[in-house]
Amino acid sequence: MEQIRKLAGQTAIYGLGTIVPRFLNYALLTPFYTRIFKTGEYGIVTELYAYMVVLLVILTYGMETGYFRFASKENDPKKVYSTALSSILITCGLFILAIILFNQQIANIMKYSDNKEYIIFFSLIIAIDACTAIPFAKLRREERGFRFALIKLINVVVIIGLALFFYVLAPKIYSKDPNSVIKLIYSPEIGVGYVFIANLAGSIITLVILLPEILGIKLRLDTVLWRKMLRYSYPLLIAGLAGTINDVVDKIVLKHLLPDQDTAMNQLGIYGANYKIGVIMALFVQMFRYAFEPFLFESSENKNARRIYALVMKYFVLFGLFIFLGVTFYLDIIVNLLLGEKFIVSSGLEVVPIILIGYLLYGIFVNLSVWYKINELTKFGAIITGIGALITVIINVSLVPVYGYHASAWAHIACYLTMVILSYYIGRKYYKIPYETGKIVIYFVIALAMYWLTQIIKAEKELINIAVNTLFLALFIFIIIRKEKILKSNYEN
Repeated sequence: MEQIRKLAGQTAIYGLGTIVPRFLNYALLTPFYTRIFKTGEYGIVTELYAYMVVLLVILTYGMETGYFRFASKENDPKKVYSTALSSILITCGLFILAIILFNQQIANIMKYSDNKEYIIFFSLIIAIDACTAIPFAKLRREERGFRFALIKLINVVVIIGLALFFYVLAPKIYSKDPNSVIKLIYSPEIGVGYVFIANLAGSIITLVILLPEILGIKLRLDTVLWRKMLRYSYPLLIAGLAGTINDVVDKIVLKHLLPDQDTAMNQLGIYGANYKIGVIMALFVQMFRYAFEPFLFESSENKNARRIYALVMKYFVLFGLFIFLGVTFYLDIIVNLLLGEKFIVSSGLEVVPIILIGYLLYGIFVNLSVWYKINELTKFGAIITGIGALITVIINVSLVPVYGYHASAWAHIACYLTMVILSYYIGRKYYKIPYETGKIVIYFVIALAMYWLTQIIKAEKELINIAVNTLFLALFIFIIIRKEKILKSNYEN
């Protein structure tokens, strides 16, 4: 259990670096943007950030996990770090050069011909974030979680501060005196572009703070080691790219597939805003993954490693189900706090529980990835995630024109459930882990049954619903505590 407590502690620390900053961004900027932007304008933000996620995976091409693997395997971790960082810096430089040469053509293809600056802004953000990925991985491997968290926190504070400046303070100053010094840094015509400018500034500040990690080591590309790292990492690139397609392809293709093209960007904005609520689960999965990846390799030599991985899976699922119930039971309160009135529509709210379960299934898949990562069978991860991506694309292309963005939401569950099943059964052949599958399924059934019951008995008065839902949440916690105490007692005996 000591290893589990260590992982929980590291997860909490990385929560400071991922959950807290992203929650601040989420809790402040989501309600802010959904109140100042029209649904179509928010659709632009939703779409371009989806592209950012895809391109960031391409530009890091699995090197983070490759760095963890080879830093624990090679005798010289500094050489591994230098090689990984040099590789990323070179490819990011080539990426920026391509954007400078072809930004107008790219803008035309993406239907932003009049706003090619959007392409430049978000490309710079992606390149800088890719360059900082390996230094952040180094901090994680060295368990310097507080520095990691502080830098992430500074990043989001800069972004939020500049967003408030450009959309609140600057317009007021400009309206009083358009010819003042404010015109040097502010123009109303930029509009949505200030979202990307604020993000770019945050990324630049992050890069500056991480300079000691970047310049504090002699940068050199060990070609022999680099080729070995690429062989290990390129399947992770394919898996990561396929996983990203699973996550963001809906935001990219919706505007092209929705039957009513006149309202497509509005629908994308509504879907993107309500999707944000489901991202609460994604934040939990991300902070867990940051702590789990280095923990995975460190624990692989432990004689009780398989039992440890099984316990990690169980507690992960239990906490994930708690988050699912917590969000869905108090959804009305959450949406009124986070979303502007024009984004709160029943069809949008219906996707939230679907997205929550989808991300929880993805987190289970992250847990299941143990077998192919420690056995260097990453090609299986790529194949499984590729199958998931294919399912996502097929469902979106075939069903979005009929069922709208609800089809996109259900595609997440179909995709991740398939990946979980495949990884579970294939993994049993190569590295069998004694997961408590039966109990995990029972906990899932209990949580989903509670959610279903609260929807069936929903009252007109909100206070009654809150009271009933709170009782159900308390009952779920009681069942888990009681059951796990029994299991613990039996195990010790």
